[in-house]
Amino acid sequence: MAKKRNIIVGQSGGPTAVINSSLAGVYKTAKEHGFDTVYGMLHGVQGLLDEQYVDLDTQIHSDLDIELLKRTPSAFLGSCRFKMPEIQDKPEIYEKLFQILEKLEIEVFIYIGGNDSMDTIKQLSDYAALKGYSQKFMGVPKTIDNDLAITDHTPGFGSAAKYIAVSTKEVIRDALGLSYNKENITILEIMGRNAGWLTGAAALAKTEECPGPDLIYLPELTFDMDKFLAKVQELLKKQKNVVIAVSEGIKLADGRYVCELSGGGEYVDAFGHKQLQGTAAYLAQFLSAKLGCKTRGIEFSTLQRCASHMASRTDIDEAFMVGGAAVKAADQGDTGKMVVIERVSDEPYTSGAGIYDVHQIANNEKVVPREWVNEEGDYVTQEFIDYVKPLIQGDYAPFMVNGLPQHLVVKTGNTEK
Repeated sequence: MAKKRNIIVGQSGGPTAVINSSLAGVYKTAKEHGFDTVYGMLHGVQGLLDEQYVDLDTQIHSDLDIELLKRTPSAFLGSCRFKMPEIQDKPEIYEKLFQILEKLEIEVFIYIGGNDSMDTIKQLSDYAALKGYSQKFMGVPKTIDNDLAITDHTPGFGSAAKYIAVSTKEVIRDALGLSYNKENITILEIMGRNAGWLTGAAALAKTEECPGPDLIYLPELTFDMDKFLAKVQELLKKQKNVVIAVSEGIKLADGRYVCELSGGGEYVDAFGHKQLQGTAAYLAQFLSAKLGCKTRGIEFSTLQRCASHMASRTDIDEAFMVGGAAVKAADQGDTGKMVVIERVSDEPYTSGAGIYDVHQIANNEKVVPREWVNEEGDYVTQEFIDYVKPLIQGDYAPFMVNGLPQHLVVKTGNTEK
């Protein structure tokens, strides 16, 4: 009997509004390329080590389900933040995982995720080469942070940027309506630990009828509290309403996160990342105490990554494209690689998929270039705006039922062991 051709796919890290479009691309392309079974890991590698997986044929029954999946936020299969140990430290974990892959007759392993997930692909492909296993390992990019190296941008970023631009514009409109004869400061806290791509996207709110945010602070540059206060004071001499966008990861010259000044940032995840929250609230309190005016801190928080109703069509389509490209590359013999998005042109905007060695990508963080931030360090340049603007174009309307969006969810009764 011929060996079965099976694929397994998992999702890892913080979800996005379009991560399931990549999953749909993997599933549909795998079926078109003649793979027998497409398994889904439940909660990534961590779940797979507990033999938690599902046959996606039991979940997806039609093209309509695929379209519904593309419109479903969060990780359909469930995500995880599980750090694979170094091979020499715990080889038994690797051997257990490969025994599961052998049992399921897996030919291709695909992981949809960000920087830490690409490190997992690197480690697993290295172990397979070391021990002579035949499985192929491919990474599919995913992160709203847009901080993966080599790829022009990452699926998930465009939709999050669109949400941020829209929400910033709406907050500004709200604030302007309450600013008659009264000073009002609003601080928007946007995700971004070390890379300010998302925070910079707030600049897209500046349109013909909207002034956009007054100040934008990215984590790539040192944050100076005294200069910040002086800048806000200067603005208040000319206008009653001030709106400021800050990254959650802005740091002082001594290396402390601003959010730590209020006692936050104590939780640390498996990858050593501190939980960042409270930056806007702290700065709002700081300005209120110094200036004696009304202030408000707003955290966009997880809404940035789960607002599928605000997904960019460009983002949805590219997420689907890279999922399918990973299957095609593995079918042609590639392993230890990640799919990247290559920008072909801006007007009209077009892109394509490329394949790069994951060793060149894993653990390499892409930050906003210094020349894309103004000299004062408190706003992004037109080059930044021109880079992001094509990625937020188009809409992908959800399927509405009784006034609410319909989502596809895993039927856990079909879980296999």
